[in-house]
Amino acid sequence: MPLSSREFKQRLARRARRAGLHVSAELTDRLEAYLRLLALWNEKVNLTALDLSGATDEAMDRLLVEPILAARHLPGVAVTLMDVGSGGGSPAIPMKLAVPALDLVMVEAKTRKSAFLREAVRHLDLLSARVENARYEELLARPDLHEAIDVVTLRAVRVEVRVLMSLQAFLKPGGDLFLFRGRAGAEVPATLTPPLVWQVTHPLVDSLKSRLVIVRKAPVGAAAP
Repeated sequence: MPLSSREFKQRLARRARRAGLHVSAELTDRLEAYLRLLALWNEKVNLTALDLSGATDEAMDRLLVEPILAARHLPGVAVTLMDVGSGGGSPAIPMKLAVPALDLVMVEAKTRKSAFLREAVRHLDLLSARVENARYEELLARPDLHEAIDVVTLRAVRVEVRVLMSLQAFLKPGGDLFLFRGRAGAEVPATLTPPLVWQVTHPLVDSLKSRLVIVRKAPVGAAAP
């Protein structure tokens, strides 16, 4: 990422303003540290297909601005968030940087990508953040994760009823699935099965036509909407 620090800050501020965001100087510095580390590792490990050589507008919007916008819709600041298929760390790490009180679990099946995520946790000094180098299906048998999560985020995972029904096992009753969706495709499967109920869809970055679809795990005994 050959941009100077000043150029990075100017570009991020411009992209954030377009999205209606103000990013503090402290958060800007931490986002820059994350993106520089991602660019360095991406030269050897395929963490993202986005062009990081000059931190393009698309890369800024997708990797940094979009997660910060999504973080505004978290149900609180001190919640437990599980990101499934974390890969290069977005949206999970920018959301954690924006909301430091998050208790973050990043799930990544590929060993080299998990190594990057662990280095990012160390390099950025992220407290209450850990990496599970496993497929999410393997974690379903973990009693400590059963109905222990407030929010599960999904970006690079195909949204199918089977997948959503598996992931809801991690959610506390009343917990949310945050589905990052692009310009194409249905918001959620047409045949959502209880206890999952669509709640709301928020627009994210206009240039990407991206959306945040929130699906809630209804508490036991809750009336259908």
